[in-house]
Parts: sequence; C-alpha cells; structure tokens
Amino acid sequence: MLRAAAALLVFMFACICRAAPAPLTLLTIDGAIGPASADYVVRGIHRAASDGSQLVILQMDTPGGLDTSMRDIIKAILGSPVPVAGFVAPSGARAASAGTYILFASHVAAMAPGTNLGAATPVQVGAPGMEPDRPKERPRPKDNASGKKTEQSDKAGSPEAATSEPMTRKQVNDAAAYIRGLAQMRGRNADWAERAVRESVSLPAEEAVKMRVADVMAADVRALAIALDGKRVSVLGQDKVLRTRDAPVVDAQPDWRARLLAVITNPSVALLLMTIGIYGLFFEFMNPGMAVPGVVGAICLLLAMYALQLLPVNYAGIALILLGLAFMVAEAFLPSFGVLGLGGIAAFVTGAVILIDTELPGFGIPLSLIVGTALVSAALIAAVTVLALKTRRKALAPTGDPVGTIAEVVSAAEGASWVRLRGEIWRAESAVPLQASQKVRVVRRKGLVLEVVPNGNRTQGE
Repeated sequence: MLRAAAALLVFMFACICRAAPAPLTLLTIDGAIGPASADYVVRGIHRAASDGSQLVILQMDTPGGLDTSMRDIIKAILGSPVPVAGFVAPSGARAASAGTYILFASHVAAMAPGTNLGAATPVQVGAPGMEPDRPKERPRPKDNASGKKTEQSDKAGSPEAATSEPMTRKQVNDAAAYIRGLAQMRGRNADWAERAVRESVSLPAEEAVKMRVADVMAADVRALAIALDGKRVSVLGQDKVLRTRDAPVVDAQPDWRARLLAVITNPSVALLLMTIGIYGLFFEFMNPGMAVPGVVGAICLLLAMYALQLLPVNYAGIALILLGLAFMVAEAFLPSFGVLGLGGIAAFVTGAVILIDTELPGFGIPLSLIVGTALVSAALIAAVTVLALKTRRKALAPTGDPVGTIAEVVSAAEGASWVRLRGEIWRAESAVPLQASQKVRVVRRKGLVLEVVPNGNRTQGE
C-alpha cells in the first residue's frame, strides 16, 4: 500500500509539473530606442531563453530611435530560440519609425486599442550641411495648350520626386527593402510596410489587424496571453505551439546596468559629464595633490567618452567643445583681456549645438542647457581670474633686516649649518655647536650667511 501511494504521488506530481505552462517574459520599451534600450532588450531575450520562457512579450511605446540600436534588437529577435511578440501598448501608445520595423520583425505583432504604427521613413544622420535637400513645395501643375496637365508636372508630384536626391534614395530604398523582407518573413502586408517607409503612412490598431499588418489586438498583457493560446509560430525553422492562457508573466525590469546606460547615454548628461571631467583634470593639474578633482574628472570623462561612442556624434562638435573649454581655462592664466574667454564660449556653444548628429526625437540637447553650461563655465573662469588678479596686486610682505629674528636649525654640522628663517633656508655659522630643531637668534648677516647664537644667549652680538 505504501509503495502504491508513493507511486501515485510521484505520478500526480509529474502530471502537475508537466501541465504547468512555461512562463512569459515581459520586456518594456518606453521612449526613444537607443543603446540602453537595445542592450536591455538583447540581454532580456537571451535571459528568457536561458530561463526557459516560452514567449517574450516586447511591449513598446516609442517615437522611434537610432538605426544601429533598432537593428541590434531585430537581430536578437530573428536569432532568438524563444518567440517574441511585439506589443504596442498601453492604449494611446505608438510604434513609430524604428518601432514599426521591430513590430514587423517580431514573431507575433499585437496592438492595444487606440494605438498606431507607421511613419517609418528613415531620418538623415549626417554632419550639418550634408543632409539631403528636403523636398521643396512643388508648384501647382500648369495646363498646356490642350488643357491637360503636362507629363513633367505629373512627375513633379509623384512620390519619386520626394526622394530625388541620391543619398535620400539610397536610404529610403534600403529601408524599404529591409522592412519588406521582414514583412514577407512573417507573412504580413509587405506592400503597406513599404508604403510606411516611402510615404510615411500610419495605421491605427483596428485597421492594422484588418490589413494583415498586425496579427492580434488585445487590451493588455493578460488579454494578449489568452488570445495567443494555441497559436502556432515558426521559430528558427521549427513550429512551436504557445500555451499562454494560464502562464505566469515575469516582468523583467531594467537592471542597474541598463538604468546606468540609459542615464549616461542621454546626450545632455554626456555633455555635462564631459564638461565636469575636463574641468576636474584642469584643476588637478593646477593644484597637484588635491586628488579629488582629478579622480572625479577622470571618472566623468571616461563615462562621457563611453557614452559618446555609443551615440551618433559629430566629432567636429567634440573638438569645438574641447577647444572652447581649453580657451576658457587659458583665460585665467593669459592676459588676453577676454578674447580667449569669449572665443571659448562661442566654440563651446557651437560644438554643443552640432554635437549630436541626428534629428531623431529624444536625442537632442536643449539650447537652454547649452547656454546655461557656457554661462556657468564663464562665471567660474571669471571668478578664478579675479582671484588671480587680486593675488597678483597684493603687496609683498617686506623681509626687513634679519638681525634679531628667531630662526630654526634645519641641519647642524661643524662649521656650517642651515636654518629656516621666514620660510627660507639660510646658511648659518655659530661659535657654539648647534642641534637640529634648535631655536637660534640672528646676530649678524654677512652676505648670504647668517651668524647665529642659541636663543636666549646674550653674550654674543649684544
């Protein structure tokens, strides 16, 4: 009986374990897609695979982001052994630009009511002055003598005219082919996907489901899990059936690394870190041994360099910022009468304005921060300059006649000793032996040699 009961318990436990569905991993993108969010999603997908999750739900509310970060996320999705469900949520959210590409790359495309996707035309990333010309407002078509619009005017109004510049055409054609390939891979509406790139069209959730742009519409994560239960998806060439109705949802929030990366890769924070780092190193070089400015400056500068190499930066902007800071610091040491300081402020502001080399939302540096940082730097340099001028104009303390003053023996030797007098080291002679640290009184000066006697000795020199 005991053996039968034990066997029954083991069988029941095995059935329960087998019936329990694998968990679902929830990853969340809220805001512009950058290096921090890409690192978070890529590591989250890998962790979900190692933890045995049956599905990764990537909830998105994003206006777009960097092309390199978007492609890192898509590569992780395409190579994931765990299916990924892109979910535009909550209601009112959007998956614009880069978010649209990620949604098309996902194994399942889901949207909450009241959400939208699209507007996937790539934004030019290049140095100022190198952007392709924006499409000019085309003139109204003129009728020819027969009363019909000319063929030339029709071409001017065609979509191809909006992408007539070579660089623009290259970017748009590349992006269109990329998103069309993703749509065909997942069996979605490839024609509309291409229109989202070439014409910047958008769709609400209801129409997206009707036009086979999205697969399912769900109000929240739990409703999505119920809607996907029993759905068959292809993952790396193998079909998998989802059992998500009663599966637990593991909310994988960003860890300390992702949060730190999100902070320092903010262009405004990167600019402040670089400014603090440069000033810290300058003050350490000015006052060697203080340690604190050098340590803080080195850490801030390294963090800034790490953040900037992840961002689309203009290296001319970095050079101008460094040159401006160097000019403002040099103003405190060189008599330029403000020329270096004003030039440094101008170089700093210009470099900060062109530092981030993209027009994507969420990656700009506010002009107020740039001007405020420049003014604070100018005020700091002005304070150092005023302090240096006051110190320079201060009258030197007269040394006077050393006879009668008290000195301290630094080193004593027969025939020649050295004493410290008013912070200076003098050679001294004495008729009596002296000892180190002994107090002596100067009784006569012979050139650069002082004749001294032990303090309190009145027998000599009186």
